[in-house]
Amino acid sequence: QVQLVESGGGLVQAGGSLRLSCAASGRTFSSYTMGWFRQAPGKERELVAAILGSRGTTHYADSVKGRFTVSRDNADNTVYLQMNSLKPEDTAVYYCAADLSKRLIFPGRRMNDYDYWGQGTQVTVSS
Repeated sequence: QVQLVESGGGLVQAGGSLRLSCAASGRTFSSYTMGWFRQAPGKERELVAAILGSRGTTHYADSVKGRFTVSRDNADNTVYLQMNSLKPEDTAVYYCAADLSKRLIFPGRRMNDYDYWGQGTQVTVSS
């Protein structure tokens, strides 16, 4: 059983930065694949970034490459999403998720592979 607690969302002007945090329970956190997803009003939930538990390999949506960075602190059971150069189109509810299983096909990139989800945190970027 894994619990995820998110923090760091808020209101920011375009061009600004935010850092989201997700604190996770679990004794084998370092083996989890951790993902960040977002969902804007009227749109489907989409993968933003993921970091794999095996080698720390990261994946990013094309829309955030070069602006967002996902990282993890295994000693603190926490995953982060550093968001720079924010745009109004980044406005969404952001969710942290954990995948506890070893995946062979597109690990960390398929929403249905994730086992646990946080409650979501609102990020609003004004123009």
